[in-house]
Amino acid sequence: MMVSTKGRYALRVMIDLAEHGSGDYSPLKDIADRQGISEKYLENIISSLVKVGFVSGLRGKGGGYRLTKPSEQYTAGDILRVTEKTLAPVACLNHGASPCERAAECKTLPMWQQLDAIVNQYLDSVTLWQLSQNGKDASDYVI
Repeated sequence: MMVSTKGRYALRVMIDLAEHGSGDYSPLKDIADRQGISEKYLENIISSLVKVGFVSGLRGKGGGYRLTKPSEQYTAGDILRVTEKTLAPVACLNHGASPCERAAECKTLPMWQQLDAIVNQYLDSVTLWQLSQNGKDASDYVI
């Protein structure tokens, strides 16, 4: 699996909204400036995130984008599945793929299935909140 630029940027946008949102709308220009990403390219990414309901937008003065749920309720897996066609390591494991005619005798299929399960399990265990805290778990904090 190779994560595309779109997937990596989508994670950065969502982290930015988690860090700077606090319920307010963040203008796309501000997000683009903070992240060093073209505003035009971000429009495409934000559009995908709006379509699935991860972010909402408001036009006009005071407008921009914000998360629709608390950052703890998004996972890296959720976000990457929006932008990537697949997270599967091989084509035969893609969602909706035609059954492989060699599956019954494929010696490597169990390995690919396990890798796919591990990747998805890991990405689904990492929350947007954790990423916005520089990857630190809540138990890492000292008071």
